[in-house]
Order: sequence, then C-alpha cells, then structure tokens
Amino acid sequence: MKILVGYFSETGNTKRIAEAIREEATAGGHDVHIRPTEEITAAQLGEYDVVFLGSTCHSADIAAPVRGLLEGMPKDSGFKLAGFVTHATLMPGAGAWQNEMYEKWAGKCPATYEALCKEKEIGFLGFFHCQGAPSPPIEDFIHGTIITDEERWSEYIEDVRKHPTADDIAAAKEFARNALVE
Repeated sequence: MKILVGYFSETGNTKRIAEAIREEATAGGHDVHIRPTEEITAAQLGEYDVVFLGSTCHSADIAAPVRGLLEGMPKDSGFKLAGFVTHATLMPGAGAWQNEMYEKWAGKCPATYEALCKEKEIGFLGFFHCQGAPSPPIEDFIHGTIITDEERWSEYIEDVRKHPTADDIAAAKEFARNALVE
C-alpha cells in the first residue's frame, strides 16, 4: 500500500509519534511517505491508500492546520484515514478526575476526525492519542488554570515531561499495525 504519515507538531511530540507510525508501516513492507502538514495539500491525500494524520491538541481539539486539511478533502477520495494526537492533558481511565480533564482538554479530537471522515465519506481506521511534554507556555497555562493544586501539579508535571515514552511509541506502532490490517 501507498501510505502517507502527515503531522503537525510544535514541540516534536507529534513528530515522534509520526516517525513511529512510519517505522511500523515501513516494516510492514509498505511504500511510506512522511511529511509535515505544511507540505501537504488536501488534494494530495487521494494519492494514497492510507493516510495517518497527526496533530497537536489545541483547545480540546485538533490544530487548525490539520482541520484545514480534513475540511479540504474531497468526498470519497478512495483512501482511508487514521488520526493521532499528542496532548499535555491527563490520560482517561485512571479515575474520574483524569477522565474529566481529558474530556475537557482533549476530548473533541477523536470526534472531529470521525465526523469529518463521515462527512467526506472517507473510511476511518481509528484514533490514537498519548501525552506529550508541554512547552513552557503550556505548562504555565495548565498550572495557572487547570491543575492549580500544588500536590497534583508536582505529580502531573513530573510524569508528563517524560512523554512520549517508549510505551507510547510502542502503542503508536501497535495502532499503526492494527489500522493497516483493517
């Protein structure tokens, strides 16, 4: 298959996940191209069998450059799309507070990919997300408005700065493997 791994990355986190996906798809014997979103047009997406499209999380949703590519896709272009995102919020599943934080600060991302694929009649292969280390301005924002409790903040920041971890990279590769089986 001819595969594109496109990504929008500001701090390098999303690029690292894109590179892991590229590595996995290449190991599967596919013809894989990797490009930042600024080097991709919506019309070019139809040149591929599968497109993995990654974004940073902005205001609980995908970033504008990725949204623009998705909105510009022609209907039924013949390719399938898999979305991925890195974010600096908490991961869901660890408790009610973590679930609430994820939904509030990153929860729109999977729904946006799915809705735009449905609208454009493009097969949706799924969604992957993981934490990524925040930039200093994002750290300040999170500390000042989201995680203001100092004990929670210390615990959070110590952990999030480690991401994406080797486990995140392995999970991204597994996501790519599974998406390419569909």
